[in-house]
Amino acid sequence: MDPTMSNFLHSNSSVSDCSTVEIIAMEVHKVAAPPHRTTFQKLKTRLKETFFPDDPLRRFKGQPPKKKLILAAQYVFPVLEWGPNYSFRLLKSDIVSGLTIASLAIPQGISYAKLANLPPIVGLYSSFVPPLVYAVLGSSRDLAVGPVSITSLILGSMLRQEVSPAKDPLLFLQLAFSSTFFAGLFQATLGILRLGFVIDFLSKATLIGFMAGAAIIVSLQQLKALLGITHFTKQMDLVSVLSSVFHHTNEWSWQTILMGFSFLVLLLAARHASRRKPKLFWVSAGAPLVSVILSTLLVLAFKAQHHGISVIGKLQEGLNPPSWNMLHFHGSHLGLVMKTGLVTGIISLTEGIAVGRTFAALKNYQVDGNKEMIAIGMMNMVGSSTSCYVTTGAFSRSAVNHNAGAKTAVSNAIMAVTVMVTLLFLMPLFEYTPNVVLGSIIVTAVVGLIDVHAARYIWKIDKFDFLVTLCAFLGVIFISVQGGLAIAVGMSICKVLLQITRPKTAVLGNIGGTHIYRDLHQYKDAAGVPGFLILRIESPINFTNTTYLKERILRWIEDYEVEEEEEEHTKKKSGLRFVILDLSACVGEPTW
Repeated sequence: MDPTMSNFLHSNSSVSDCSTVEIIAMEVHKVAAPPHRTTFQKLKTRLKETFFPDDPLRRFKGQPPKKKLILAAQYVFPVLEWGPNYSFRLLKSDIVSGLTIASLAIPQGISYAKLANLPPIVGLYSSFVPPLVYAVLGSSRDLAVGPVSITSLILGSMLRQEVSPAKDPLLFLQLAFSSTFFAGLFQATLGILRLGFVIDFLSKATLIGFMAGAAIIVSLQQLKALLGITHFTKQMDLVSVLSSVFHHTNEWSWQTILMGFSFLVLLLAARHASRRKPKLFWVSAGAPLVSVILSTLLVLAFKAQHHGISVIGKLQEGLNPPSWNMLHFHGSHLGLVMKTGLVTGIISLTEGIAVGRTFAALKNYQVDGNKEMIAIGMMNMVGSSTSCYVTTGAFSRSAVNHNAGAKTAVSNAIMAVTVMVTLLFLMPLFEYTPNVVLGSIIVTAVVGLIDVHAARYIWKIDKFDFLVTLCAFLGVIFISVQGGLAIAVGMSICKVLLQITRPKTAVLGNIGGTHIYRDLHQYKDAAGVPGFLILRIESPINFTNTTYLKERILRWIEDYEVEEEEEEHTKKKSGLRFVILDLSACVGEPTW
């Protein structure tokens, strides 16, 4: 040990227990050693706190075997917990909310499938089977599941790097289903192994910047539909997209522009009205379906498909066909689908759990994160075998579900039944729906992902976190969606490592007339104790920061002595007698 360090007086008790210098010098409080525990006991406790902080087995203690079996079934299938108490009054509320979100899910499903470069019908398939699975396995009452814009964008852009959806649509569809299976497998595995803390590396700062950048990229991609351009870039970055837009001005269609921006203004106005008055939630919820109906009628009335307005075309009728024979578990594209599944799985899982917890907090109930991972993972695995691509809980759809008065996950089942009726009987009605309206629906949906107020708040609180937000935002719009996400996650991890390796230290002083000791730089009423240098280390000590702490403490001592020398002409020099370390923030025994 360093000779200088041997003069330090280590104290694991809080400095606030020390009132005066005399008490410190006279009273000695012995700290009893903790009860002896074997290495196995220590390891068991650490693993339990890491993987089972909520102690899910505590409900089984002292219960008879039959009761344990019932509790186990309720844990795996939450519907068995609230299902026996379900009433007609709850059903009426769920029917209203289910029909409401169905009016939003149908046009969004078609739009998001096109965003992922998939056949539009796949978007409707993905709004039918996954909600039914979630209604049985999910623990959130408000989460409305289905395709989402960001996941659709990532899935389409990552697969398109190796396979062209135009030249080889069947292979592209097979890879999309395979990626969905791996996404679900990854999500369910995280839940079963209780490794949910992995997604915590996507901090709020990272998500705000990433979502804002992705929203802009998604909106720019819709310029193809809004302007009527036929030859559009496959790149996703800002420069390539804008370059493609202005290099093909000869393809702009004034009829498409007029229709697209008219419906865009209508949708944005409906969204603004619902935000100003939440009771008008049905306005924004029904606006996409109304836009689809009106635009289809306009196309039919004026035969606009012959005047530069592109339409969806004929859609296949019937329920989801099985697709387990289309899954790829070998071949040259296996690495691509695994990577795509991993990225889309993390993003969709993070969004789904965040949305579920947000609305659970509003209604004062708990959402089990590990159960949600299993539920979302299982619905994607089942979905991949029934012609569905990656789905999760969307914020816009869940907000409508919440405002419509949803009481249970049955609202998802009602939505699924509505989509089923659409698939069986109403598909011919969408044949003349213009693509430009689908682009307007997507732009309106992703505008809400740009949270300027949250970014401004982060700037006020933590400048480094704001830098992470900015890097995620700029990385997405100038490099790629995956690149921006990787940069932001890397910077967040660097911040965590900096906080571990460079822990904050503070000099404490006594607040006059009290036994309280606080940071001298934050509290003007705090004053140092003559002859004592009281330091607080504000994070655990480990092998990565011991050298830094030794050097930092020695520098505090040198600074103290310099101040003493400067004051010796005005005050009596007291001299440094003790260095007290407040280690109340440390866990375990530090090995210097």
